[in-house]
Amino acid sequence: MTRKLDDKIALITGATSGIGLATAKRFALEGAQVIITGRRQAELDAAIDAIGHHALGLRIDSSNLAALDTLYDEIRERFGRIDVLYANAGGGSMLPIGEITEAQFDDTFGRNVKGTLFTVQKALPLLSRGASVIMTGSTAASTGTPAFSVYAASKAAVRAFARNWILDLKDRGIRINTISPGPTRTPGLVDLAGDDAQQQQGLLDYLASQVPMGRVGDPDEIAKAAVFLASDDASFINGIELFVDGGQAQI
Repeated sequence: MTRKLDDKIALITGATSGIGLATAKRFALEGAQVIITGRRQAELDAAIDAIGHHALGLRIDSSNLAALDTLYDEIRERFGRIDVLYANAGGGSMLPIGEITEAQFDDTFGRNVKGTLFTVQKALPLLSRGASVIMTGSTAASTGTPAFSVYAASKAAVRAFARNWILDLKDRGIRINTISPGPTRTPGLVDLAGDDAQQQQGLLDYLASQVPMGRVGDPDEIAKAAVFLASDDASFINGIELFVDGGQAQI
């Protein structure tokens, strides 16, 4: 049986946990040669073990331009091309207006905006004709969330990248789409509530109450949508924002 990503070379940044890791597992099951990145070696090693299928893990910080050069040099030498690029690395923290700091702004925009921009730009020489580029957005960019404005603004910038880059790259047939997850049970989301288990569950319960389906998402549900956008099934889908959010952005 033919798998959706047979013979594809797929790079997923920030894939040691959560949505990135779930997507790497799905890509591998669908036949892709998977390459993942992460910032911590122990987590990277554990993720590679979990993915299997001869996945390759490379330790880099996606907001570091020199590290990105090293990453793409390694991929060029080993594989010669990239067919699927999922620029997933990123993150953020919560502070309300009046308490936002320069450090928080620089960290969030460095990871989500600068990191995404140069992850894609530096990959261009390696992207095959008709390659699929996927970026991680968020429903936070479309709906209001207390104390989350900096993160939301950074994800709105990612959405704007897709709209414009499809015009810059139309002669190469490269598709660029954004996946915007709703609240999803990931370590990054749970950690926003701190270390207290009761507070973590309280955050998840509150977020679930804002979703028409009445629950938060599972990382594998986002991963399935990423497989679709990465595959030839989405050959005429370009520049969209695909909400995988239980309907949250529609109300």
